[in-house]
Amino acid sequence: MSAARLPKVAGIDPPIPAPAHTASPTVEQQCPPGDPNAHSATPDPADPLAAAQDRLASWVSDLTTLHELTERLAGTATLQDALRELLRAGGALVGARRGLAAVSPVDRMGPPTVVGLGLGPAELGALETVPLPAAPEAVPAEEIHTDLCREPGIGRRHREVALRLGFGASYALRLSADSAGRLGSALWFYDEPAEPGERRRHLIGLYCRHAAEHLARLLELDRSRATVATLREELLPTRLPRVPGVRLAVRHRPAAGGGGDWYDALPLPEGALGLSVGGVSGGGMSAVAAMGRLRASLRAYAVMEGEDPVAVLSDLELLLRLTEPARSATALFAYAEPASRKVVVAGAGHCPPLVVGAHRVEYVETSLSAPLGMLSCWEAPSVEFRALAGETVLLYTDGLLHRTGDPVDRAFARLHAAAASAPRSARDDPAQLAEHVLHTMLPDDHEDPHPTEDVVLLAARFD
Repeated sequence: MSAARLPKVAGIDPPIPAPAHTASPTVEQQCPPGDPNAHSATPDPADPLAAAQDRLASWVSDLTTLHELTERLAGTATLQDALRELLRAGGALVGARRGLAAVSPVDRMGPPTVVGLGLGPAELGALETVPLPAAPEAVPAEEIHTDLCREPGIGRRHREVALRLGFGASYALRLSADSAGRLGSALWFYDEPAEPGERRRHLIGLYCRHAAEHLARLLELDRSRATVATLREELLPTRLPRVPGVRLAVRHRPAAGGGGDWYDALPLPEGALGLSVGGVSGGGMSAVAAMGRLRASLRAYAVMEGEDPVAVLSDLELLLRLTEPARSATALFAYAEPASRKVVVAGAGHCPPLVVGAHRVEYVETSLSAPLGMLSCWEAPSVEFRALAGETVLLYTDGLLHRTGDPVDRAFARLHAAAASAPRSARDDPAQLAEHVLHTMLPDDHEDPHPTEDVVLLAARFD
C-alpha cells in the first residue's frame, strides 16, 4: 500500500502578487516565491508600527488585485464572455488552470449556459455525466475536495471522471446575486491533490460576489433580448405567399435591442400582390409594438384600396398622427400585377426600389417625401414602371445602408455595385440574389454581436 498523500496548498507560482512585507522572514518562515498564502515574519512585538504596515501592505495588494480583475469583468458584454472571464480570473486567484461555470437560474427560466476553462468538448461531455443534486438549492455555498481519488464520500461516477480527466482536487463556489437569487456554480480543478489557502478563498469569495451581480444583469439583458426577438418574429410574416407569376424571398437581420423595421407580402384581389417595407423610429419593445400595429393597419388599407398606393400611405399617415403623434415612420408600398408585370410604388421617406435584371440594374425614381408623421398631411405622387421577364425588384430598409458605415450616396453606390456583380445563377433565384447582396454589402456583419440597425431585404422576381 502506498502512503497517504497529504493535501498540498494550491498556488505554486501564482499570477497574483504576494503581499509586501516590512520584516524579512526567517529561514523557517520562508514560503514559495509568489505564494499568496505566504505571510510575513512575525514582527517584533515591540514594533507595532511594523506590524500595522505589514497588514496594510497586504490589504492594498489584495484590493489592487480585485480591482484589476473586476474591471476586466465589467468590460464583458455577453453572458458567455463574462463566464469565461470569471473562470480565468478565478483560476488565477485559487491557483487552478481548469474550470467549469454553469448558469442555471433558480427560477428555471433559462437560458442554461455552460462554459469551460481548459476543457474540450469531450471533457465537458464527460463532466455532464456526473450526477448533480436534484434541487439547485442543495448545492453548497462552498465545496472543497482535496483529493478526488482518495477522499471518502466521493461518488463512484465522480471518481471515475476525475481519474479519466486527471483531476486531483476541486474547489466550487455557488454563484448567487441579491437581485436574482442563485444563478449557478463555478468549479475549478487541480491536477494534483490540493486546496486553496484561507487568503485565496477570501479573495475568490469577494470576487464571485461581485461577479454574480454582473452575471445577473447580463442574464436579464439576454432574457430581454430573447423576448424582443420572439415578439418581433411573431409580428412579422412566418412565410411569404405564393402568387403565380412572381417568386418572393426575404432576408431579415434584426438589431440587438429590438428594431422597428417590417416587411410584408399580401395577396390582393384579381391576382395582384401588395409589397411593403418600412420602419418606425426608436428601438426596443415600444418600437417593435408600434411596428406591429402599423404593419397590421397597412394590410387592412391595402385590401381596401391597394390599387392606389398613395391612398394606402395617406391612411397610414392619418392613423400614425392620431394614435402615436410622438413617433414617425418610413414606408414603401408597391401594388404589383404579376401577369402584366406592372408595379405602382409610393414611398414616404423611404429608399427607392432597385430593379435587377440581365440588361439593367437601376433605381426606380420615386418622388421625394418626408416620413410619415413629419407633416400635417402626407401625400406624394406614385410612380409606375414595368419589370421585364426575369427581373427582380429589391425593396429594403435604410438599415442596409446604415450598417455599411458609409455616407448615404456611397452606400447607394455600394448597393448598386453589389446587385450588378451578382452571377446569373443568383439573378434567377431571389433568395440567392438577396444572400449575394447582403454578403457583398455587409461581409463582416456577423462579427458585430450587437448591431444597432435592423436590415430588411425583400426580393420579388417576375417570371
